[in-house]
Amino acid sequence: MKIKFILTALLVCALFSLNAQEISDTKFGKGLINFTAKDSSFSIKFAPRFQFRSTSSWDYDGNQYESPDHNFIIRRARLKFNGFAYSPKLKYKIELGLSNRDISGANDFNRNTPRIILDAVVMWNFAKNFELWAGQTKLPGNIDRVVSSANLQLIDRSLLNSRFNLDRDVGVQLRHKSNLGGHFLMREKIAISQGEGRNVSEGNIGGLQYTGRLELLPFGEFQSKGDYIQAAIKREETPKLMVGATYNYNQDAVRERSGLGDYMFRSDDSLYETDITTVFVDAMFKYQGFSFMGEYASRSAENAIAIDLDGTPTGDIVLTGNAVNLQAGYMFKSNYEIAARFTTLDFDPETGTDPQEQYTLGASRYIVGHKLKVQSDLSYTTLNGTEDNITFRIGFDIHF
Repeated sequence: MKIKFILTALLVCALFSLNAQEISDTKFGKGLINFTAKDSSFSIKFAPRFQFRSTSSWDYDGNQYESPDHNFIIRRARLKFNGFAYSPKLKYKIELGLSNRDISGANDFNRNTPRIILDAVVMWNFAKNFELWAGQTKLPGNIDRVVSSANLQLIDRSLLNSRFNLDRDVGVQLRHKSNLGGHFLMREKIAISQGEGRNVSEGNIGGLQYTGRLELLPFGEFQSKGDYIQAAIKREETPKLMVGATYNYNQDAVRERSGLGDYMFRSDDSLYETDITTVFVDAMFKYQGFSFMGEYASRSAENAIAIDLDGTPTGDIVLTGNAVNLQAGYMFKSNYEIAARFTTLDFDPETGTDPQEQYTLGASRYIVGHKLKVQSDLSYTTLNGTEDNITFRIGFDIHF
């Protein structure tokens, strides 16, 4: 019975796709289904994708490197839907995660269910150069996080991103762009969100989260939104630069990394609350085959050490400190690319977390841009200058 149901569903999808070919381009990388209604009342693009990865890791024990650990995983497997509804001015995006890394994190605050929904957001262009977003999606944080995981230059994002990023949240965003003269563009993004991250269904626990971002593009727009795509997939004929800054204030935050990390429980099962501030300054530059991305991050808290009802520390500590991430690459005309990244993390003393540095070299072959590619990288990581690790990763992406 299940097989019949699956075959029927596949047949319906195939017929739907054939009809869509009459009015849409269904070339690989443009969506498995790309359909617009005859009366232009709605459109839908369906683009599944997944990433395969192999990892080998060697730890240094002070005398020699230990035997390696090997791992094969489907890092990401996702179903993405986007288009417009009723009017081209009302766009939507839905993205669902299927891999264990995408859906893990069940707890009492999301009713102990898999966190399948990544994005569910509508974007309304209600006036010239203004858009109002509502739903769950990425906050306007650091470049490395807002860049889709399908458009990365190396196998995965940096350590700065994994420790300091704002990630996704539920709320509203207001976005605006303006021309300051010539090619000079300015974009402003403001968000008010719940503050506990994605898929939280049991109400607002602490206070709200407020995010503001300003972006300056002195030489005009990048080709194909390349300021949020890593690697010089589109070879810019003239230099392009985007400089941005983000300020985030999470009032009465209850998690160790603002909207991410462990919840800070007290002995009576209530949650410790403190105000957390995160700041990013970043840039993206591209010219011909060269690309550069730089980021600075800083997180502080009003009271970083969680205190129990009796005034003693609970053991939970907000991960405060700062980080720098520098990344550059060169894309040859053959669509092979070499890239390098340096990341340093420096945490505040009360966190008890050692500083960390990581050096990464990568090589990629872009067969159909980011839609079909093979990537590899080699990283050397040192923790407080005493514990070392070497990690080699190789994998591929396929994105319809």
